[in-house]
Amino acid sequence: MSEETPFYSCEIPVRWGDMDAYGHVNNTLYFRYFEEARFQWMLEKGLPLKSDTHPVVVTIGCTFMRPIFHPETLRIDVFLSEPGRSSFMVKYKVYTLSQPDTPAAEGYSKVVWVSSVDGKSVPLPDVVRAWFPAE
Repeated sequence: MSEETPFYSCEIPVRWGDMDAYGHVNNTLYFRYFEEARFQWMLEKGLPLKSDTHPVVVTIGCTFMRPIFHPETLRIDVFLSEPGRSSFMVKYKVYTLSQPDTPAAEGYSKVVWVSSVDGKSVPLPDVVRAWFPAE
């Protein structure tokens, strides 16, 4: 999968309540934006919300490149990489529609597929494995 071509992309409006006392989007909200993008893409790709297995984020991080202010709409580009037996990496690029060519933030998360019964890792479902080109 090309780093230049997103696996998924969505737009998320910045809410007034996303702002902090300094007048820009609070750093913790970026993780909520990442979560929303993950949720939207998994729904679009047909993953069920209730299943005997599900994804869990085990590592997450973000680099902030410029502040975001209200009112604004974000574009979150999602890239998938490093598929393993039960996990893969997700990279996020956050843009504003007012500055669509300059990232405001970049983030990542490691997603592990786990059993709903015991919480232990399980092999990626075939539908998820299909998101990655054959090696």
